[in-house]
Amino acid sequence: MAAVVVEKLGKSFGAVVAVRDLSLAIAPGQIYGILGPNGAGKTTTLRCLATLISPDSGRIEVAGTTEPRLIRERIGYVAQEVALDKVLTGRELLQFQAGLYHIPPSKQKERIAQVLSLLQLEEYADRRTGTYSGGLKKRLDLAAGLLHQPQVLILDEPTVGLDIQTRLAVWSFLRQIRQEGITVVITSHYLEEIDALADRVAIIDRGRVIAEGTPEELKSQVGGERITVRIREFAEREEAEQSLAALRALPGVRSGLINSAQGNAINLVVENAFQGVTAIQQCLAAAQIPLFSLSQSRPSLDDVFLAATGLTLLDADLAEAEQRR
Repeated sequence: MAAVVVEKLGKSFGAVVAVRDLSLAIAPGQIYGILGPNGAGKTTTLRCLATLISPDSGRIEVAGTTEPRLIRERIGYVAQEVALDKVLTGRELLQFQAGLYHIPPSKQKERIAQVLSLLQLEEYADRRTGTYSGGLKKRLDLAAGLLHQPQVLILDEPTVGLDIQTRLAVWSFLRQIRQEGITVVITSHYLEEIDALADRVAIIDRGRVIAEGTPEELKSQVGGERITVRIREFAEREEAEQSLAALRALPGVRSGLINSAQGNAINLVVENAFQGVTAIQQCLAAAQIPLFSLSQSRPSLDDVFLAATGLTLLDADLAEAEQRR
């Protein structure tokens, strides 16, 4: 039985369609990543899963039930924005949370000790949360989400704004609870986070799933190796277009586009990166086009998004921000 089933989910806010005809099936004990640009519908999907908002259409089943009250008993939910009472200590906040979840008083002390230990918060437990750093606040928020031992933990951008050391600590924690059989549903627009953590990934754009599978499956479907060419640190668009036209004519170059988010860098997909590098250098030299930098890489999840939409995730974020102005 799947831990989470979403069938043809739809949700609109007035004239704005946030999620449309979205379907997912998440197996128990997985870390399942939902990746997409800002405004893609990630948070709306999670809020529907957590019964915080009601979908306009579709069916949601979480931990074997479609009943909202039972779903709330079986999930933990950690929102993107941390909201803690600054006057309470970490321990007091968890005691308050335990009461909300109707955890028997005889078990509260043991449960609180467990989550404090799991998230390495013992030495901070009796300090007021108003004195906590951003990383400590996020860890306490995660502790609160786990306090009642949920079957499914739902996380919305859990590491946004955190330093790299704290992000790695959160990653380690998520891997640990996966080993304990908890299903984790996590949204992010950090490519490396989803690539490193997720057993399976759904990439969504404009409220729809555009690709789904393991990270390796998705990257292998795209195929080809990537070469990024920068003719200047910040090239003019016309100059980049002329360079791209010359490079597209090279044997072994499958496709190419100009990435405005990288200073009009040229992103190429090639059959053989080693031979492609040499051919690119010779081509640009023959055309008397400058070469600022050149790098190569294997396909990434951003390439999967690019193949499906024609934009990188960063370009999609920029386009969404422009539309909101």
